[in-house]
Amino acid sequence: MTILRFYLSNGVKMHITKIEEHIYLIDVEAAGIRNFIASYVLKGKHVAIVETGPAFSVSNLLFGLKELNIKLNEIAYVAVSHIHLDHGGGAGTLMKYLPKAKLIVHRRGAPHLANPEKLWIQAREVLGSVAEIYGEPEPVPEEKIIAATDDMTFDIGNNVELKVVETLGHASHHLSYYETLSEGIFTGDAAGIYLNEFDVVVPTTPPPFRLDIALESLGKLINFKPRHLYYSHFGKADKPIAKLQAYAQQLKLWAKIAKQGIESGETLEAISKRIFESDGAVQKTAEYIKTHPVLSETVPNQSVQGFMEFVEKFGRIPP
Repeated sequence: MTILRFYLSNGVKMHITKIEEHIYLIDVEAAGIRNFIASYVLKGKHVAIVETGPAFSVSNLLFGLKELNIKLNEIAYVAVSHIHLDHGGGAGTLMKYLPKAKLIVHRRGAPHLANPEKLWIQAREVLGSVAEIYGEPEPVPEEKIIAATDDMTFDIGNNVELKVVETLGHASHHLSYYETLSEGIFTGDAAGIYLNEFDVVVPTTPPPFRLDIALESLGKLINFKPRHLYYSHFGKADKPIAKLQAYAQQLKLWAKIAKQGIESGETLEAISKRIFESDGAVQKTAEYIKTHPVLSETVPNQSVQGFMEFVEKFGRIPP
């Protein structure tokens, strides 16, 4: 794995990592946060991008493409896992620069990228100041959007293909992508957040999270028997089957603690505290999470809230 370092106009280092012969990872460094949001560049006969990152970091992505000597008219596809601001929020801004590219997004997410006004309002309500870190999304012209469904395949050329895998649960409009040449999967948020410095995964499960559907999606990814996982948060991970299986057990653990807490009348804060004390992966990364500009808000609050709302609505935890 080759790590290349380039300098932005302000003198800050930018990290581009060659993770396969035909795949590069660009750390888009939203708000200067490193090792958090990845955009992947696939080189075949044409070029595809998986994940745009948020609107405010598109300039960093464009800089990375330039440093990889990729001409913007060579890019055929931009694929986003879902429309949350940190994954697809930069789609409208990026597509203005790509004259030949089509945007691949779940069919339920497509209308919200064509007209993102409601998406931005809801994001600000849910994320608060974190939404301002990401920036307001711009609309994508409808004629440039491909409303994708499960099993669709996009040919990049030179044996590079992206196969659409519908992986709901984290969101009702979530896709992952299986890449045939590397036999790897771009997981979006379906497999959690990979903190690569610690080699652990933590849940990303904001309301309205569906635990039952998320577990089905993990089973679906396992059935592909991937050789690698490419996390949007963040980077390439090996031992993919073990990581996917462990994540499924982790989700069940959080749900069990949330259920016990609700039955005991505990607050969100109390349930979150017990989760942090009970989950070895979270324990290992607790200080990192507490000081992270985004994770300090999302993990102990929104992700735990997702489990609480699921349990309150559905009651039963899947076996």
